[in-house]
Amino acid sequence: MIKHSIKDGIISIETDALHAKVQTKGYVSGVAAGSLVDKKTGARDLGYGLSIADFLLEPADPCEPIAKEQYHYDRDTADYTDIYNPHGTIPKRYVEGPQICTQAKKLECKITEGAGFLSLRQGYTWHKPYGNYKAGSRWEQLLVFPEKSRYFFSTDRVTTVNKCKSQFLRIDMPGHLNHQRGDNFEHVYLSYADAMLPCTEFDFDFGPHEQNLYQRGKQKMSNHFIRAYQVKLQGKPGPWLAGITLHPPDVYEAWCHQRGYICMIQEIGGWATEPGDTFGAAYVVGWFDDLKEMEAASQAHHGWSGLALTGPTGSPTGFAGVQQEELTPI
Repeated sequence: MIKHSIKDGIISIETDALHAKVQTKGYVSGVAAGSLVDKKTGARDLGYGLSIADFLLEPADPCEPIAKEQYHYDRDTADYTDIYNPHGTIPKRYVEGPQICTQAKKLECKITEGAGFLSLRQGYTWHKPYGNYKAGSRWEQLLVFPEKSRYFFSTDRVTTVNKCKSQFLRIDMPGHLNHQRGDNFEHVYLSYADAMLPCTEFDFDFGPHEQNLYQRGKQKMSNHFIRAYQVKLQGKPGPWLAGITLHPPDVYEAWCHQRGYICMIQEIGGWATEPGDTFGAAYVVGWFDDLKEMEAASQAHHGWSGLALTGPTGSPTGFAGVQQEELTPI
């Protein structure tokens, strides 16, 4: 059973296993904050949304001055709690904006009802260029909700208009975690660090470069790329909310740092691009009882960098290339 309704720019979705909402107006992309409810346990996500999209960036030369309105980082200190410099010392700069989640304000969306699933394809064209780059790159996101699963599929795909030595898309994966000294979660799990971190590890702020940083090529590539947190239910350990990147090499960089909340930023791509090139990634996002279940889901869909729909009565299938669909506003 899958049902959905649309009211005031909010798509409400119910499957056998989940409740979820997708906002096409206001704070957009991914699944809306606090709306992914696990019917099995009653747990819900603890942050500001799941599979949220931002902007395009590239590495910066730390010796060059930071231009006005450019991405700000701090060369000398770790003042990552400063609202103007929240992400520490890693040198990066914008290629195109604006930030989709906060500034797009409205997204096109196409809904497909299939046999045993519901899909939503959203899109946006960046219109703010930085430096010598031009605007016009296209982002598309496909969300697929299977009828009986406690998780959904998500994909991001960028078609760029710029030649760039190393271009990447910033997302929140699975999403940030809002808490007060670990009051609502037990652990954070990071597969690339083989780390099961207790909530006490996040009692105080620290920068992305200080702890839990993943950078492609600097760490051993793991079989699974899983980032998850275990919620508390009535003061006891509950299920896990996980974001699983199905083709680990698609991840360029990933952070899990504390700055008033746990910031789970992930960047995909990081490849040299020519105009017309595409890059992206595919994920499983949702609820699991334990690590074994997460790894089983990762293995079942391992290697997917995208999703294709085989037709209105078909089913989602993993793929490595790109498929386009026409988008219409709702």
